[in-house]
Amino acid sequence: MNTLPLFQPFQVKRLNLKNRLVMAPMTRCFSPDGVPNDAVAGYYERRALGEVGLILSEGTVINRPASSNRKDIPHFYGNAALVGWEKVIKKVHYAGGMMGPQIWHVGIGTPVKPGDWKPDSPAEGPSGLYGPGLYNGVSMSLSDIQETIKAFANAAADAKRLGFDVVEIHGAHGYLIDEFFWEATNQRKDAYGGTTLAERSRFAVEVVKAIRHVVGEDFPIILRVSQWKPLDYTFKLAKTPKEMEAWLKPLGEAGVDIFHCSQRRFWEPEFTDSNLNFAGWAKKLTGKATITVGSVGLENEFTDTFKGKGSPAHSIEAVLERFNQGEFDLIAVGRCLLSDPDWVFKIHQNRFNELGGFYIEDLKRLT
Repeated sequence: MNTLPLFQPFQVKRLNLKNRLVMAPMTRCFSPDGVPNDAVAGYYERRALGEVGLILSEGTVINRPASSNRKDIPHFYGNAALVGWEKVIKKVHYAGGMMGPQIWHVGIGTPVKPGDWKPDSPAEGPSGLYGPGLYNGVSMSLSDIQETIKAFANAAADAKRLGFDVVEIHGAHGYLIDEFFWEATNQRKDAYGGTTLAERSRFAVEVVKAIRHVVGEDFPIILRVSQWKPLDYTFKLAKTPKEMEAWLKPLGEAGVDIFHCSQRRFWEPEFTDSNLNFAGWAKKLTGKATITVGSVGLENEFTDTFKGKGSPAHSIEAVLERFNQGEFDLIAVGRCLLSDPDWVFKIHQNRFNELGGFYIEDLKRLT
């Protein structure tokens, strides 16, 4: 297997990557009270030493009430947290890596179980819903929306100021921005609602524009999007290529440089009559660079992890073949890099027999 194409450089604006392999964001909840510590810095440094081309951090919350749903999810606001993130990026750069924080607001999730941590403020979303007919929060006012857009922009500005190389906006997986996209959770009658996906994208477009305004034209912006929802893994926001173009193209025009297209299985075609996956369609329709992600290097998908199951390793030949055909530009890897920080280095060295799978017990000794 010739993996040399994966180790060709990639550039978009001021971002210069040494290879095409990306560490996908993976929530760890190991920043005490939202402040990343030396263990967090060491964790990301270790992946940079393992030759990961671009590291995307776990989701980090913006300065907005109820933007987090776990006590130890890292913040991307406040002096203590930002000092911690400055240490992280310095270590990553010293190790030869590039990195961007993923910034998010979790929106409205499922009700917490008795004894679980919950924020002081009620969960907020476009219509107080986390699924069809399922209420667990409050509807955002117009001032709430404007303040949230500003909080996203402030986080991105801080990312640039601290020395990060890129910023990723989380607009997928049922979190706040994705709740605006989905008709089941966005039933607003004002300008932030609408009967079409394109209309319901206004909030995301304004977030992107606000971030572009504060970071300037040369600082790259990534937007992570997904078709599926946590309550329905088979759901598709865009049912046709035409709907997808109407959804994603305005986001690209607003300032997105790279679309990070989340699938459960990267090898599955997004629409009938074409073998292109989600990232392939996004690239074709917008002309922007794309990242593919979804069970790369593993046999079983990520939902098995929630069930306490692991996964054996699987060849990367299929994703390499698609990459060589120009279907997408970058490949994000998640669980393999949790288990083995040297996974990219081993790929580079053609040490395929040393590539392992992902097993829950790996998390107990994670470094």
